[in-house]
Amino acid sequence: MPSRYAQWMYDWENRLTSVDNNRVVRPLEWGVEWARDWPCRNGFGPGHTPHAEDSEKFLRDFNRRIVAASDDFFSYRKPDDFRLERREVQVFSTREVPDRKLEEKVRGTYADFLHFTSPVHSPFPENNLVNARWFPVRGKRAVVLMPHWNADAIAYTSLCQALNLIGISVLRLSMPYHDIRMPAETRRADYAVSANIGRTLDAGRQGVIDARCCLDWLESQGYSRLGIVGTSLGSCYAFLAAAHDPRIRVAAFNHASTYVADVVWHGQSTRHIREGIESQIDLDRLRQLWSAISPMSYFEQFARCPKKSLIVYADYDLTFLPEFSREAVGQFEVHHLDHKVVVLPCGHYTTGETPFKYMDGWQIASFLRTAFDSV
Repeated sequence: MPSRYAQWMYDWENRLTSVDNNRVVRPLEWGVEWARDWPCRNGFGPGHTPHAEDSEKFLRDFNRRIVAASDDFFSYRKPDDFRLERREVQVFSTREVPDRKLEEKVRGTYADFLHFTSPVHSPFPENNLVNARWFPVRGKRAVVLMPHWNADAIAYTSLCQALNLIGISVLRLSMPYHDIRMPAETRRADYAVSANIGRTLDAGRQGVIDARCCLDWLESQGYSRLGIVGTSLGSCYAFLAAAHDPRIRVAAFNHASTYVADVVWHGQSTRHIREGIESQIDLDRLRQLWSAISPMSYFEQFARCPKKSLIVYADYDLTFLPEFSREAVGQFEVHHLDHKVVVLPCGHYTTGETPFKYMDGWQIASFLRTAFDSV
């Protein structure tokens, strides 16, 4: 039986999860058309789509080739249209009823945003234009910050400002299908992780490549000591980027797990995805189909270049279950990676609540300050 504290925490997590009441249950789609422009084609011509009965095998085999040649899968052509633009700050809430106080708080405020065309093309023009809010300070240290799934556009502003205070510049990336990049037909960032197998893979590839492009721009601005910070889904993307980009020397993974499929299957915030697909697929098959965007597939690649890592997880997490986080930590130990582990006495959603958000932010900021000083 859970302790009184654990039960209190689980009840709090459940209340916070139920605030988002506009989740949509969608049926399983193989989404093989999303593979038309991927590398690692093994003889398939661009634009090739297999017969419907071969879709699962096609994607399963593609995942194996991707993991075996992941440097090709996450390769890209550097954008040539980087530009900074000043515009009004907007919330882009994913809730059914946006928070009016939050909307009023940012009304009339302006900030600088980096824009460029994503090297990964999707059918949605909004998603193809990358957006990253710029928090600069003097110095050579900078990080790309990748928020959680369905984060609004002002989430992590306080963390970015705190990092500025310790001399770290921040590019806060709007991940694929999030906030200003959200297609007009959606109200949430559902296309980033969904019942569409191919689209979820493509979104993961795009998130990693967009983050690497942000590193290109930071280098062009004179930043030579680079890192990455990711939370939840952003932590997954951040790990994949760090495994494939040697420029990342410092990495903070705020909530960590092993396989995307395990989180979707067991996580509290993805129950609607499982509901739409579990009658047609099981966890083992789903794990194979999303292995190409799962951190567990890339520890060998991650270990190729020295870096310092922070792994934060929560003891009462109902979304990234603690046993998955501990399994990920175990892989850091098996591969003798330079890492620090912090366990918070809260859950996934409550990490963003007082007092835990201050504990979390302090751990990330203090780690980055000391880690940058030693690389």
